[in-house]
Amino acid sequence: MMPEDAADIVVVGGGPAGLGAATLLARAGCDVLLLERETEAGGVPRHCGHPPFGMREFGRVLAGPRYAARLVQAARAAGVRMATQHSVLGWDEPSMLRVATPSGPRRIAARRILLATGTRETTRAARLVPGLRPVGIMNTGALQAFACLEHRAPFRRPVIVGSELVALSAILTCRKLGIRPVAMIEESPRPMTPPLLALFPRLMGVPFHPDSRITDIAGKGRVSSVSLSQADGSVCTVDCDGVVFSGRFTPEASLARALGLALDPGTGGPEVDDDGRTSDPQVFAAGNLLRPVETAGHCWQEGRRIAERMLEDLRAGGPEAGRDAVPVQAGKGLRWVMPQKVLPGRAGAMTGVQLRLAEHGRGWAEVMQNGQLILRRRVSGTPETRITLPLTANRLAPTGAIQISFRGQ
Repeated sequence: MMPEDAADIVVVGGGPAGLGAATLLARAGCDVLLLERETEAGGVPRHCGHPPFGMREFGRVLAGPRYAARLVQAARAAGVRMATQHSVLGWDEPSMLRVATPSGPRRIAARRILLATGTRETTRAARLVPGLRPVGIMNTGALQAFACLEHRAPFRRPVIVGSELVALSAILTCRKLGIRPVAMIEESPRPMTPPLLALFPRLMGVPFHPDSRITDIAGKGRVSSVSLSQADGSVCTVDCDGVVFSGRFTPEASLARALGLALDPGTGGPEVDDDGRTSDPQVFAAGNLLRPVETAGHCWQEGRRIAERMLEDLRAGGPEAGRDAVPVQAGKGLRWVMPQKVLPGRAGAMTGVQLRLAEHGRGWAEVMQNGQLILRRRVSGTPETRITLPLTANRLAPTGAIQISFRGQ
């Protein structure tokens, strides 16, 4: 028989969302067990050797590794039990998790479960980028691991593919290692970052190639060049010794899928209501598992808000009876909305409905329910810009799906 353990709450994932939630719950007196599949907790910031992290959490600017260490230290001080190198495989029955550990398989019972498994970058293979497979091709996470864990440079003159915030992080990581990127390549006609941040690559001396895509990677043994197809139909060659595929995040939802939770086709993460509750009433979710992608501080704060609702749920013995969630649907001009359900009549853990535009745009976001316009707000941004619409609970009808759409000006 497998060894067994038990906890009031099992948190799966030791990044900012999971650590923030676990710390709050432990301080409230819950027995909290946090499971992390890596050798150390801390999440992605553990590999980001640059600021800014920590202003929301600790009131000071920290580099990623120090920030991650502070989060772990706070969780341990609160009484959170942590188990690293523990991977949740699924469950044998409701609230009985099957876990792979260094000492063999075990089962862990939990009254409530919080999934905070985060997100991952899209690989070269998933992007269907053709060419050879020489040494020097990686994503931003691998680059940061080279910098923070091995303290060595994997190349000297790479190109960076993508222009999201994490691509700017890749430039900072390169700069720390003495690496000089020779180009930043973006398939969209414009950068995915806000206008002010879009100037950063040029200020760092990195030429920006919008509306371009890699059609070939060349090199024997190591990357020697990439071929770019540009908007005017021309093809140019950029000499380089590495390629960093950055961004295009997707939620790490394999565990949510294994647990049989309903997934949202827009975000790729589990469907949740505005308390973070999934399609299984005993399982909650928080952080970048819910959508790609938010900053560490935002995930930490969201994890804590959802933890507060989990605490209320535990004390009440379960979700409120007779409360039916209203679906929230993404309409024209939107990539996704989150949460996918709200409970009318009271404010949820989420501060509002988050959404992302399908493409760069400026115009009006409109919220409709039962044929009535309940909110209209001017918005603008890129497909990666955070947009949140505050839905005042008392404006919502108790029944009828909520449709959110975007109309360009």
